[in-house]
Amino acid sequence: MTKKPSSVRKPNKKQQAKPIAAGEVRIIGGQFKRRIVRFVEAEGLRPTPDRLRETLFNWLIADIHDAHVLDSCAGSGVLGFEALSRGASHCTFIEMNALQSQMLRRSAEQLRIDSDSHQIIQGSAEQVLRQTHLTPRPFDIVFIDPPYAQDLWQPILTALITQSLITTETLIYLEADKDLTDQLSQLAESLNQDSASEADTMQGLLSFECLKQTKVGQVVAGLYQLSSS
Repeated sequence: MTKKPSSVRKPNKKQQAKPIAAGEVRIIGGQFKRRIVRFVEAEGLRPTPDRLRETLFNWLIADIHDAHVLDSCAGSGVLGFEALSRGASHCTFIEMNALQSQMLRRSAEQLRIDSDSHQIIQGSAEQVLRQTHLTPRPFDIVFIDPPYAQDLWQPILTALITQSLITTETLIYLEADKDLTDQLSQLAESLNQDSASEADTMQGLLSFECLKQTKVGQVVAGLYQLSSS
């Protein structure tokens, strides 16, 4: 008797994800879930990995709805687009690379994001934050994920504080290739010593409080708030 060949279970098409090509990253949650955004190949431009992004937005789950967001070194824009996907009301994207800024605009068009809910600015984040009136009120959530080697998070944070673009209620996401605890303490000390750097919304001595922190591979990511005493 000839045996019937054993049946082979075919994979469920709904469970199959389209492979990600080089220069592409997938939004992982919210209304744009599984949509692709693209980015150019440029030094220092590396989207936050899916695993870390999932952790970040789990941290923000109670705060993301209707939030006013800044993606300060946008790159692919996936952090900002992910925020809008999950319910943020507005996101400001700042990106230095001119070609990537164009790709951000293209991604926003492809996702059909309303023009009133986002703005894309091409330029150096620390300079844009000092020279441009970005928002009628402080940001609720700020993403600072610059090229690791350049330590741009320090001038960006300084500009946000001195321009009164963040308050003690703002949630600040920092991503780097090392623990920034000591450097954040040094930055706070420097700001406290310079009376001209005190923002109108801040009273007393500034410090940075770490709310959450995780490490994925060589990447150290944390969620912080300013505190004032």
